[in-house]
Amino acid sequence: MKVKQTKRILRIVFIIASISSLLFVPWILVKAWILPLPATVQEQVDEAIGYGFDGMIVYVDQAGKPPEFYAAGWHDRKNKIAAAPKALFKIASIGKLYDAVAIAKLVNDKHLSLDKTLADYFPELVGRIENAEKITLRMLVEHRSGIPNLADTPNFWTDPPTGSQEALERVLGLPATFAPDEDYGYSNTNYLLISLLIENVMGVSSFQYIKEEVLDRLGLKNTFGSIYDVNMDDLMSGYYVGVEEDIKTTDYGSMIATAEDVGIFLRALNDGSLFDEGEQEIYSSIYVYKHTGLVPGYQSIAKYHKDIDAVVIQFVNTADFEGYTWSLSEIVYKRIVKILRRE
Repeated sequence: MKVKQTKRILRIVFIIASISSLLFVPWILVKAWILPLPATVQEQVDEAIGYGFDGMIVYVDQAGKPPEFYAAGWHDRKNKIAAAPKALFKIASIGKLYDAVAIAKLVNDKHLSLDKTLADYFPELVGRIENAEKITLRMLVEHRSGIPNLADTPNFWTDPPTGSQEALERVLGLPATFAPDEDYGYSNTNYLLISLLIENVMGVSSFQYIKEEVLDRLGLKNTFGSIYDVNMDDLMSGYYVGVEEDIKTTDYGSMIATAEDVGIFLRALNDGSLFDEGEQEIYSSIYVYKHTGLVPGYQSIAKYHKDIDAVVIQFVNTADFEGYTWSLSEIVYKRIVKILRRE
């Protein structure tokens, strides 16, 4: 009897806890999750705007079908310019996929070694980055270095660094978050160092190397290194929840691209067509084949879905770091993929 009573009590506690947790979930997330799926992707994109997103772009490349483009909401809210499916967008951390490809190519060409350390490549950082003698290039790429994330340093988002060196200065001298290769910790500092390493070894910026070895190879002409390389009218506006003004002119160091360019890149990444012999094996050993991106005003998802042989890219130009917008974006993305699977 005591065992049965204990189980009954535990079930009641679990139910109460579940109900209580729902009270703290924004009901808009519940609504977005439980509503019946619309008939088409465009209807789902239109529905998402009703949840408070300013604008959305979706690109779908499904095998056997021509690419499809969807958009809703505003490209520029103040000037009432409608969202355009081929607008430029800040892709944020999706850019790490391009960096990892560059590393795979340079390792394959013997320009770099995954086993050499930060101290080997940046001797000036010994004593300034903890464990520099133990952190390998592989650990940087895999986010297993333990180097603190520069994006977590004070005032990073309100007063962003004006260049790579200033960004690096913000983490120098900080204690490691864990010992090298003992844990996983996503850190933008890892990829800042990777960009600097490519520049040091190749004598050109990391983006220029990516352009020559990846973008030009794929014929991608709508991918850029920064906001300073584009016509700002072509860049989709970015909005932070609770802030009225457009924040697209604030530079957080993001690459810029259209959803179509990201989709073409992601297809080539997943089918291996952008790699030369030996490169894909190296890439597969160090990084992933999908990514998301988030900077103030911009959130993005780039994934390949093998079961339907489809690349789906989603851009949303409304984002914050404290609220529910990311969860809502993920719900919408999953619903779009469900619609594609149902077709």
